Amino acid sequence: MRKLSIPYFPDRLMGQVIITLNATNRIDKMLQMRGFITPEEVRSVTLTDVLVDTGATLLCLPSSVITQLGLVQGGEARVETSAGVQQGRIFRDVDLNIEGRQGTFDCLELTEVSYALLGVTPMQILGLEPDLKNHKLRLLPMNSEQSYLTVL
Repeated sequence: MRKLSIPYFPDRLMGQVIITLNATNRIDKMLQMRGFITPEEVRSVTLTDVLVDTGATLLCLPSSVITQLGLVQGGEARVETSAGVQQGRIFRDVDLNIEGRQGTFDCLELTEVSYALLGVTPMQILGLEPDLKNHKLRLLPMNSEQSYLTVL
């Protein structure tokens, strides 16, 4: 497990949700499934102290984690941050496992901070929502007669 230092926001403690997630290089996973590499060669990391950020769109990982996972850059985008609009690098094919739910996502590189952020797009796709009162993620749906996946 890898523990990243997260920011301390004394005025936001009530709404702060911190989670643990597992991130894996999807390309490595495919290579292992096809017999080109061993399971031990698949780059994966468990991150504790990931800040759930409803103001972020994507999964956001520090440069050090992106390097550790060996992710491939897929492009660049202009990103709105608290410091203004900046150019950011997007990396592809991160397999996420959060609370037993899995999906493959792009991530935005964080160069100025050492903590990871979970944005709204992965949460929505995985059927997760922040429970601000109890400081955790809530699995959707709330009853067994519904699904968080919809086709209407």
